[in-house]
Amino acid sequence: MTGLKQNAVLVPDIISGDHGWAPRLAQEARLRQLEGLLARRHAENAIETEIERAVLLGALNRRQDAQQAFVDILRKAPTNFSALNEFGTLLTSMGAIDAACRVYSEVIAHHPQNPIGHVNLANLLLRANRYAEAREHYEAVLRVDPEHAQAHQGLGAVLSDLGDRAQARHHFQKGFRDHAISTLPYRGTKPPIALLQLVSSGGGNIPTASFLDDSVFLTSVIVTDYLDASLPLPPHQLIFNAIGDADLCRPALEAAAHLITRTKAPVINDPGAVMKTSRIDNARRFGAVPGVVTPRTIMMGRDMLAGPDGAASIANHRFTFPLLLRSPGYHTGRNFILVPSAAELSAAAAGLPGNDLLVIEYLDARGKDGNSRKYRVMMIGGQIYPLHLAISRDWKVHYFTSDMADKPDHRLEEANFLGDMRAALGDGAIAALERIRDLLGLDYAGIDFGLGRNGDLLLFEANATMVVTPPDPDERWAYRRTAITRVLHAVVDMILQKVGPTSRI
Repeated sequence: MTGLKQNAVLVPDIISGDHGWAPRLAQEARLRQLEGLLARRHAENAIETEIERAVLLGALNRRQDAQQAFVDILRKAPTNFSALNEFGTLLTSMGAIDAACRVYSEVIAHHPQNPIGHVNLANLLLRANRYAEAREHYEAVLRVDPEHAQAHQGLGAVLSDLGDRAQARHHFQKGFRDHAISTLPYRGTKPPIALLQLVSSGGGNIPTASFLDDSVFLTSVIVTDYLDASLPLPPHQLIFNAIGDADLCRPALEAAAHLITRTKAPVINDPGAVMKTSRIDNARRFGAVPGVVTPRTIMMGRDMLAGPDGAASIANHRFTFPLLLRSPGYHTGRNFILVPSAAELSAAAAGLPGNDLLVIEYLDARGKDGNSRKYRVMMIGGQIYPLHLAISRDWKVHYFTSDMADKPDHRLEEANFLGDMRAALGDGAIAALERIRDLLGLDYAGIDFGLGRNGDLLLFEANATMVVTPPDPDERWAYRRTAITRVLHAVVDMILQKVGPTSRI
């Protein structure tokens, strides 16, 4: 992060008057001053003045104007480091990730010894799961600056996703020491809602970008598992615990549970409730709910499963084939496989990361047409909302790898589910979902499930790490927009209700 970008992030320590929020007014006044200097050609360093102006345009949410300003600057100074780097930051905030990658590549080409370009590009490559390329850039930085905090943080995330969590912890310790708190930019025109977002260093966090609007919330992010407990908490009105994976994030959840005892602010998703949502715990407690079928789930050592006695050990635990193996802490179907027979167990287990694997009973969610169905509902503030239905010939149903895009009849079935959830599922499944909601006790969570031939709810997953992703502009997905918008609005309303009426914007 450059000094220019830091200057655009103003903490709301100035009381607003009747005419607007003081820090925003200060930014607007500075923008007018810069534009006056440029118009009169009084700027001593015109390029740096133009860059500061472009950054302020972005901070004031005038992103198209900011984009054009950077294009104009780079026509005159195509290798200027600050212009290239800040332009990449703007493009990233606009969601133009491919363009941002190209700009950061230009930063590296012209300023190869500057670590910022490498880290910024690596962060985007990591987001795209391009681990080898991201790792190369993080390691390039650490060869020049062995203590570079952001490079250690990023390399830790790469190694964590690749399953080398021991080495990941080493880099997280270096990266987050004295860097466990950061404040995101605020672009609103009124006083913000100051929010603490609690996260885990190694992933397993709720994606919040789609509903934590930076024109409403001033968000301070705390990496709880590396926070120095002696540090004061940033000013806040609300805590959003975004740590969602009980299998992966127990140290972070324990630290979050301690952190919330230091404040009287309301908390969304109490860490203690999240800790009860491991896959093994869910299989046990929800299996007792009438109308719910949960898969028997145990944890076993990978070496045991991959060894010569793996199949016998499976039999001793009364599992039959096919069964599922999963590395804990991964989502979107990663490192999650079906093992058809005992003969294939050893190779399957050996190919998964981690020292321990979840052994999961296979629940057959195929309908009469032979397709597997996975429904997802969201539970927001105690209400249940349909989010999507994915239909696939494959047993592992993930929405964006399913057969929805090319099957109009599948999209029609999903539209019917989104339009009338009770009619699509039946009263028994709705009652089961309500019981699961009550047992979870979370403000924000989701349930993935299928339906058995007798109408029972086949529970696949119930936790806080569910993603709500707005559909792309393709008209095939127009029917999904109302349901997804309803969920996102429900999340924001729930957050505002937690804060209380006196703090609303």
